[in-house]
Amino acid sequence: MNKMKFKLNSSGVRSLLQSNEMQAVLDKQATAIRNRAGVGYQQDTYIGKNRANAMVWAETFQAQRDNMKNNTLLKAVR
Repeated sequence: MNKMKFKLNSSGVRSLLQSNEMQAVLDKQATAIRNRAGVGYQQDTYIGKNRANAMVWAETFQAQRDNMKNNTLLKAVR
């Protein structure tokens, strides 16, 4: 059998994880989660040190209370 060696190109992977395409995928997922969560939730997509990130949070007091009582965001992530 042949032994195959594989070396990961770290800068290439980083550029892929920070690309506009990855941001679009994350934005689409964050929008779906925000829509399932309901009114009072917001979303943001940003580029971190190594990759693009997306987050959804409860912005209003009613949404914060709903999230604490029902775990709305956790349930919205399917």
